[in-house]
Amino acid sequence: MGDPLKMIIDASNIAHHQNKAIMKRIIEAIKAVKKLGFKPIVVADASLKHKIDDEEKYKEYIKKGIIKEVPAGTNADHYILKLAEEEDAKILSNDNFREFRDEFKNIDSRRVPYTFENNKIVIGKIPKVRKVKDIIKEITLDALNKFKDKGFDYYNVRHGKKLSGIAIAKEAISRIKVYEEGLESKVEEVFMKIPVLKNVLEMVENIEEGNYIIFVLVNPQDYKKVVKYAGNIAVTVRDNLELEYSPLVAVRNDIFMRKNHFELNVLPSEDVMEESPYNVNITVNNHDYALVKRNSRNIASTIAARIGSWRFPIVAVRPSVLLENPGEFEVTLEKGGQK
Repeated sequence: MGDPLKMIIDASNIAHHQNKAIMKRIIEAIKAVKKLGFKPIVVADASLKHKIDDEEKYKEYIKKGIIKEVPAGTNADHYILKLAEEEDAKILSNDNFREFRDEFKNIDSRRVPYTFENNKIVIGKIPKVRKVKDIIKEITLDALNKFKDKGFDYYNVRHGKKLSGIAIAKEAISRIKVYEEGLESKVEEVFMKIPVLKNVLEMVENIEEGNYIIFVLVNPQDYKKVVKYAGNIAVTVRDNLELEYSPLVAVRNDIFMRKNHFELNVLPSEDVMEESPYNVNITVNNHDYALVKRNSRNIASTIAARIGSWRFPIVAVRPSVLLENPGEFEVTLEKGGQK
């Protein structure tokens, strides 16, 4: 079962009525959004706390994390629109966001209008739900399959395990034990081994220090947290397995990972390519261009970690008028760094 669809509630827009800011209107909106099957994300301008009629209830919702305040000095409308793209969410608001239409091309497909009748909210027609994040995943998967067609297999597990430093270390120890005992062929199918290439480039200096490279695949929102674990994970794995060298732990953003989950692609260092053998060209419709462009580095990171490349491929994103519909794209590979 997939994650629930999300709807951002523009709390400042919802609350205001006849020069007043009414807390009950926000509460009604939360109930209505849940009833429609959406997960509500309530976002309020920081100034709303000074205007709301029921300040005590408002503070209670803030404390419980039900209402999230926009950081001080941040434009609330821009914050909401950016969050909507990141979370692939609808926006419950009567604001047209005219100031930001050049930057955010899909406002009309996200914004859901509303009215209040007898103190009850009536939510307007919801634009057709479109899984924007799936487009990024589809593009990445298409690129990976094109690498596979050219003889470069990839680590294809995408469900993920619950994230913690201990869990990563335990999983890495388990994987490396398989290699150390020479049991690659008997391990479960999900533990894919990247084929050794005849013309692997000479590795960069810091890769030569370790017997193994541990690519830790995480959601981009977890990247900074997991990087802090890297040193301890490397030492723990080395000491537990009595390795001559600590493995190199490389944390990589991965398009397919849910927040607070991880996967590992663990490889002997001689199996890791210094450069990606191909770069990636993505042609996309104008509607999705900005989104795909913003995610190009995450796409590159995902591909590199899953094919076993130390450096990322170059990912070039171009719009095309020939691709008319949202969701349309084309992926081609171009010879990259490997000679």
